[in-house]
Amino acid sequence: MAGTPRDVEDFFAGDPVGLETFRRVDAALAAQHDDVVVRVSRSQVAFRRRRGFAALWVPGRYLRRAAAPVVLSVATRERIDSDRFKEVAHPGPWMHHLEVTDPAQVDDEVLGWLHAAADEAGGTG
Repeated sequence: MAGTPRDVEDFFAGDPVGLETFRRVDAALAAQHDDVVVRVSRSQVAFRRRRGFAALWVPGRYLRRAAAPVVLSVATRERIDSDRFKEVAHPGPWMHHLEVTDPAQVDDEVLGWLHAAADEAGGTG
């Protein structure tokens, strides 16, 4: 991908799973947190309040054999114990990586994790 994408649609061009996953996450977060900011960069679409707490990225841009079209990464203070995560790392906050092959995988459990992470990230005020 040349340059930085202009917007979310540009970032997920040709990736309907990624775009629909973004829409589900964005709508759910907006319903409870009116101060979530979406930032699009070359490598990810990030969700922030006072700090970043979640991001969507496309593993096929970085890995030869990506198992999923999009990954949802969620940053929390505490480790979330779930077999649904492909990987959990602890570089600072706990970073939980969920491979998404179908936007329906962003279900109530995942949305609960996202809302908790957004609460931890604090408001802008």
